[in-house]
Amino acid sequence: MDEERTEGTQPEKIALPRSIHLVPLDRVDGFDIRPGFYEINGATAIPGGVNFTVHSHGATGVELLLFHRKEEEPFAVIPFPEHYRIGNVYSMIVFKLNIEEFEYAYRVDGPYDPDKGLLFDRRRYLLDPYARAVTGQSRWGERAPHGQHYRARVVKDDFDWGSMPQPLIPMEDLIIYELHVRGFTRHSSSGVAHPGTFAGLKEKLPYLLELGVNAIELMPIFEFDEMQDYREVDGEKLYNYWGYSTVSFFAPNTSYSASVEYNREGNELKELIRACKQCGIEVYLDVVFNHTAEGDERGPFFSFKGFDNNIYYLLTPEGKYYNFSGCGNTLNCNHPIVHQMILDCLRYWVTAYRVDGFRFDLASILGRNEDGTPMADPPLLQALAFDPILGDVKLIAEAWDAGGLYQVGSFPSWNRWAEWNGRYRDDLRRYLKGDAGIAQGAVQRIAGSLDLYEASRRKNASVNFITCHDGFTLWDLFCYNEKHNLRNGWNNTDGANDNNSWNCGVEGESRDPAVNELRRRMVRNAFALLMCSRGIPMFLAGDEFCNTQMGNNNAYCQDNLTSWLDWSLLERNRDMFEFFRYMIALRKENRLLRANLSAGACGFPDVSFHGVTPGHIGPFAAHEHYVGVMFAGWEREKGPQLIYVASNAWWEELEITLPALPAPMSWTIMADTWTAEQHPRPHGGGALRIHGRSVMVLSAR
Repeated sequence: MDEERTEGTQPEKIALPRSIHLVPLDRVDGFDIRPGFYEINGATAIPGGVNFTVHSHGATGVELLLFHRKEEEPFAVIPFPEHYRIGNVYSMIVFKLNIEEFEYAYRVDGPYDPDKGLLFDRRRYLLDPYARAVTGQSRWGERAPHGQHYRARVVKDDFDWGSMPQPLIPMEDLIIYELHVRGFTRHSSSGVAHPGTFAGLKEKLPYLLELGVNAIELMPIFEFDEMQDYREVDGEKLYNYWGYSTVSFFAPNTSYSASVEYNREGNELKELIRACKQCGIEVYLDVVFNHTAEGDERGPFFSFKGFDNNIYYLLTPEGKYYNFSGCGNTLNCNHPIVHQMILDCLRYWVTAYRVDGFRFDLASILGRNEDGTPMADPPLLQALAFDPILGDVKLIAEAWDAGGLYQVGSFPSWNRWAEWNGRYRDDLRRYLKGDAGIAQGAVQRIAGSLDLYEASRRKNASVNFITCHDGFTLWDLFCYNEKHNLRNGWNNTDGANDNNSWNCGVEGESRDPAVNELRRRMVRNAFALLMCSRGIPMFLAGDEFCNTQMGNNNAYCQDNLTSWLDWSLLERNRDMFEFFRYMIALRKENRLLRANLSAGACGFPDVSFHGVTPGHIGPFAAHEHYVGVMFAGWEREKGPQLIYVASNAWWEELEITLPALPAPMSWTIMADTWTAEQHPRPHGGGALRIHGRSVMVLSAR
């Protein structure tokens, strides 16, 4: 949208808070200045000028640098006068600045003592930790000009959200679709006008509505540098494609915008989010507060290291970086300064961008103390759980970290935090491929991980998933026994080795019709169980049409056909898409699959487990591969209802006995993964034959 220029007005007309005294203006480097708004971090446009506020505990002086766009040297250097400092906060209003015509950075002076974690260096240009828009590397795959650094632009937050309400979808009703903004539409087959951008994703909303998902989880969209660790391997350009290496927590990634020059306000992302909400789709951001792109001692130096290295990062007694993230450094999340920045950041994304939820990468780090030890009641996690502005947003934790802390089922929650259920992924994968001794784990996961979560958490705790960005796609899960990551350039040493996958007898792509039909059935089995499990289902974009990464289970650097969704597969595998759509609709139509409706119905408890005969007593034995999970409940409008999920991971057909129903109830087969085409059909009850390696879903009312 067109923007009005901010013209200078007379300083005496500015409404100042009582805490700012009306003192005479100072004049520095040709600009009129006066003390600013100390409680407003970052750079904020106000009538007549811009308010700049930064803080540093250890600094002895701070300078504001102003740049003409695309110029390497500042046109003005304005030191914060000493009497503009209150406590550790430096705040200054600079008058008669046009926010469209300049960029800014800081220089910070202070002691340099690496053994104490102090790295102040007044020669460095530093990016504002609260920058709302970042320049310096804006077009995907283009290196910044020689000598250029990260700088910030001032954001004028004037986007009109109108009277649009938040969807506020209950947790148990969510169907989450994880996607990468660039990879979702970058392939030429996507058919969008703006491939690889927020605008391109917006063009695909009719598709998402047709599929039936009601929440999208965007892999990192905070400003990051895809050129970090750029290299070429066998002629292929490799980037920091996934984006799990944050440069600025408050700014959207500029290179995801179709109109880079006009994205200062993040309007393209805001328009995407508004369109999603109009369609009833919630938007979640995958956020990375466990580390930054500055890395360790060998990493770049562009922001946090220069403001307060010993506060922003977890440091050893020798001043080195703890590395619980696996990426060189670890944010000191429970230090009050970092704690406040993270809280401010999430509040900003909720108020300025109307984001509906957040998935926290390696969230266990957020619960570590300054010495790296886990905390019983981490103040940051508690603050996020009870913050009023965040009161309606979803908080989802990846409940582990790279330092060995694994908290699935025990992540501090205050009944507000959900968790990526890694146990669900691992147990279902092992069960589906026919491992022995895993049936008991499978029924627990399908039933809502009753062994992991207390009753008060079961409706909103477990995010169930079988695939995500990290690992095999669902198609590859049944095409490869081993990872094939040679193209990443690490001699196939990167990526997980414990994939719990099964290639159905042939490694990689096959022309054998029997192998391919088995693989397709295994994909249907996995998705059917996911949609029929209590908890919150999430799946990876492209799984619904058998997208492949050719066996790469760690495609973090692959900005190419390996990671881009190939939309031509949608027509080739239209039957798979229709199956996914059918199962999503089946879940939506049967609340009994999503939540406990009552204490049970028809003499059956809310959840019961069954073997080849009804009423399985005790844990499942190691040799058992068939499991039945039945949900029973009562709704006022529908009366008593039962849903029986029958899963045969054995390779041969079995005959099972269904639980006996009271008259006049009868069983209806709602889904059968033996075939792709689905339609309900009545079943007389009693004996039921279920094919090898297949899943059936039956209902009774």
